Amino acid sequence: MMTEKIKLTSDELRLISLFQSITSATARDCIVDDKMERVIFIVNKGQMGLAIGKGGTTIRQLQNVVAKKVELVEYSDDPSEFIRNILNSEMINEVKINERVDGTMQAIVSVDAKKKGVVVGKEGRNAEKARLLAKRYFQISNVLIVSEDQFPMHKNQVNI
Repeated sequence: MMTEKIKLTSDELRLISLFQSITSATARDCIVDDKMERVIFIVNKGQMGLAIGKGGTTIRQLQNVVAKKVELVEYSDDPSEFIRNILNSEMINEVKINERVDGTMQAIVSVDAKKKGVVVGKEGRNAEKARLLAKRYFQISNVLIVSEDQFPMHKNQVNI
């Protein structure tokens, strides 16, 4: 499940060097998401604190320069952990990754019903970000966010 080489536009490369000069953290990737008017930076593991800065000062400074909403995701080469990082791991009960009948990969993220709205995000922006990144890094073509009550996870669950 190796990632294909990610090609960055000159704009994204410029944003990465800007990110690094402002935060001193390393961004391994950057996605300009015009639809949601945001820039998503994938930050190397362990560098989130550095990127956010004391009381969020660094990320605010970056946001002002970029003039768009900036979102950070901590990278992991474990797809389940990566998806947790994208969606806010404290709110997630379980991430299951399985192969569908057509051979494509899918991630099922289970959350408490009360937290589902927050995890999905306003206008589905978090769910959209998870889909974008899971596909970009791990060729996972679909991310489903389900609440426990709606879809109890069975250990011997069979996808038909």
